[in-house]
Parts: sequence; C-alpha cells; structure tokens
Amino acid sequence: GKVYSITVKQLEMDEINYKENNIYLATLDKISNKENLEKALVRGCFMGSGSINNPKNKYHMEILFSLEKNAKFLIEYFKYVIQVLNKYNIEFKILENNSTLYSKDGEEISKFLAFIGANFSVLKFEDIRVFREMRNNVNRLVNCETANINKIATAAAKQIAAINKIKKMGKFDSLPDNLKEIAEVREKNPDMSLLELGKLLQTPIGKSGVNHRLKAIEKIAEE
Repeated sequence: GKVYSITVKQLEMDEINYKENNIYLATLDKISNKENLEKALVRGCFMGSGSINNPKNKYHMEILFSLEKNAKFLIEYFKYVIQVLNKYNIEFKILENNSTLYSKDGEEISKFLAFIGANFSVLKFEDIRVFREMRNNVNRLVNCETANINKIATAAAKQIAAINKIKKMGKFDSLPDNLKEIAEVREKNPDMSLLELGKLLQTPIGKSGVNHRLKAIEKIAEE
C-alpha cells in the first residue's frame, strides 16, 4: 500500500546492478568480508521482509524470502544471509519451505538487532527480557519452595504416623535414646526440614543423620 523511493547521489555503484528499471546486488562476492556491507545486506533484508513479535508476549523474529518474481535473486541472498549470520555467531533456524529464517531465542534476537545497528531497540528488548527472566526466576523459586514444603509436609506426616503407631503399641520407651529424642523433636516441629531438626538435638547432627534415625523409626513401625 506504500511506495518508497530510494535516491543515491552516485549514478553508478559497484555493488548494484541496473537492469530493465530494476536494481539489485550485482554479485555477493563484492560484499564478502566487508563487515559494513554484510550488515547492510542483512539490515535491508530485515527492513524489507522481516518482523518481530512484542517480546512481552513471546520471542519470535523472522525474515521471509517469498517474492516469486525475485526468486532467482532471493535464493542467492537467502543463502548468503545465512552465511553472514553464522559468521557472526548469530543462530537462526530455517523453516521447511527453505525461504524463511526465524528465531525464538531471546538472546539470538538481541544479537541480531545489535548486529544490524538497532541499538535503541536492543535496549528496549533487553529491558523486557530482563524483566521476563526475573519474573520467571521468581515463579521457579516459588514453585520450588512450594514443592519443598509439600515434600516436607508429606514426609513429616509419615514420620509422625510411625511414631504414633509405636506409642500405641507401647514400644516407644524401648526405643534407643537417640531415636526417642528425634521422635520428640519431630512431633513438636512437623513443619521443619531435616537440617533444622538436626540443629535442635542435644548433640546437633546433619541432614543425613536425622534422615537415618527417622527411617529407622519408620522401619520399626512397619515391623
């Protein structure tokens, strides 16, 4: 729906081929190993047929090479753009139709934007990316903490049930002193971790020591 006009002061440029009122890159060999020209080629491909999603929702960027009338030129450019990106360690994937480059990786998209000189966009993109990472990390920590609490609660309930069973059978007083001590501490502190329980003993012990004693109690209850 829009028409763009590109004007250059030079009538002829080595990198451009003029033919039948169309212009295109004469040969990619003239671009090779010239960083500014390589960046210009990739930048032009993105500006002409690239798109990027709002990173607040998801990371997705692509460049589509699908203009049929320019296919013979675009295939050559497509291959070269891939080579350029690989050269600068920017990893994009190729769709099955072999005419679309894309990435769903936030870091690779950020590297691409920096490569083509979109510095302001890089800063905005990274701000959003950092915020998303922090939010995801918080969610992961909350989930881990919740899972850990559930694990402690489940284990504690099983241990207390074993202690109560031994008491009901009238066998509690016959337990070794170290098992009676850990049993009493566990009953009073059902929400504590093994490490925390170990610190409350008359002679503090580590997590594995506490676990060993409680397992011994459970085994006695089973027997």
